[in-house]
Amino acid sequence: MTIGACTDLSRCLGGVAAPLTPNSSRAATFCHVLRTPNNAHTRALTLSMSTHDHSKVVAAAGSSTQGLTYKDAGVDIDAGSELVRRIAKMAPGIGGFGGLFPLGDSYLVAGTDGVGTKVMLAFETGIHDTIGIDLVKTKSVNDIVTSGAKPLFFLDYFATGHLDVDVAEQCHPLRKLICFLLLLQVIKGIVEGCKQSDCALLGGETAEMPGLYKEGEYDLSGCAVGIVKKDSVINGKNITAGDVLIGLPSSGVHSNGFSLVRRVLAQSGLSLKDQLPGGNVTVAEALMAPTFIYVKQVLDLVSKGGVKGIAHITGGGFTDNIPRIFPEGLGATIYKDSWDVLPVFKWLQEAGKIEDSEMRRTFNMGIGMVLVVSPDTADRILENRSDTNKVYCIGEVTNGNGVSFS
Repeated sequence: MTIGACTDLSRCLGGVAAPLTPNSSRAATFCHVLRTPNNAHTRALTLSMSTHDHSKVVAAAGSSTQGLTYKDAGVDIDAGSELVRRIAKMAPGIGGFGGLFPLGDSYLVAGTDGVGTKVMLAFETGIHDTIGIDLVKTKSVNDIVTSGAKPLFFLDYFATGHLDVDVAEQCHPLRKLICFLLLLQVIKGIVEGCKQSDCALLGGETAEMPGLYKEGEYDLSGCAVGIVKKDSVINGKNITAGDVLIGLPSSGVHSNGFSLVRRVLAQSGLSLKDQLPGGNVTVAEALMAPTFIYVKQVLDLVSKGGVKGIAHITGGGFTDNIPRIFPEGLGATIYKDSWDVLPVFKWLQEAGKIEDSEMRRTFNMGIGMVLVVSPDTADRILENRSDTNKVYCIGEVTNGNGVSFS
């Protein structure tokens, strides 16, 4: 979870879990519980489907020539941060990317979140499998790995207005086939996300809530739990001025800032099936690209030593996320043009006339994870980079507060 961003207000508090049964992550039992309005429970594997036209553009948001902001799109990061500050008074200790719960000589590390309004583009494009991957990666496994934790298991929650399997059964055979293929897409994505994270999909819940969702719409959330030895926790306490910021590239927008993305798309004049300006994919493909899972890459770097802190660049961008891992009195200088900014961000900024500062506080700008390391460790990491293992030296830790760009 990304405490401090309006789109990421879920919070992780310690709790007691049932003992874990050692087994292969591939062998974990998967059971979805369907809760009907009268609270009866049955097992189900289900997913809603969308019949929206692939080329449909998000409803027009006006033709203002002024630069768009995240707040214009309805998301107030400052208000979100203030809410979390007040919550912290009632639940001291929250504020990290994952919540830590002591268990013997280790900590269980938990994170929970959803995929935000990116799901609305899934309805428009008909692309649902990447949403499932996003759910696992976005602010669950990618958040808990910032503590150096290895993900153990994942639980998902799927909610829709109406789940009518009988109606689907009565459809024309071809229509029925299409229906069930769509129903399995999100689950397929969740399974793939867990596979990439090497964690077990233990189960979840499917909730049917008539009147809350429109036909063909749904929402998702999930929770991941990992484990790390107490003497191996990465918490940023040893970060000092002069340490180096190593950036790991993102696969695209991931799943933050989509309220603003949709506003930009609405006024851009492009449809989802048009080619992305400056890119070799469609707008839909660029926006729906699944979040990159950093688990294996980060844990490999951590195992070699020298990693002092890790920031997941989600809601709040560079501006709000990097300082969260610093001791008091430290800030960061980011080297502009030190990494490849993806075409999708260039298009969003140009089409939305978005200021640099707003882009950096809303989107990941091509860097999905930032590691704070010693200079010697940075040299070693950079020497071992390759075309298939891209890393960038994007800045340094400085005395002072906040994030500046030079």
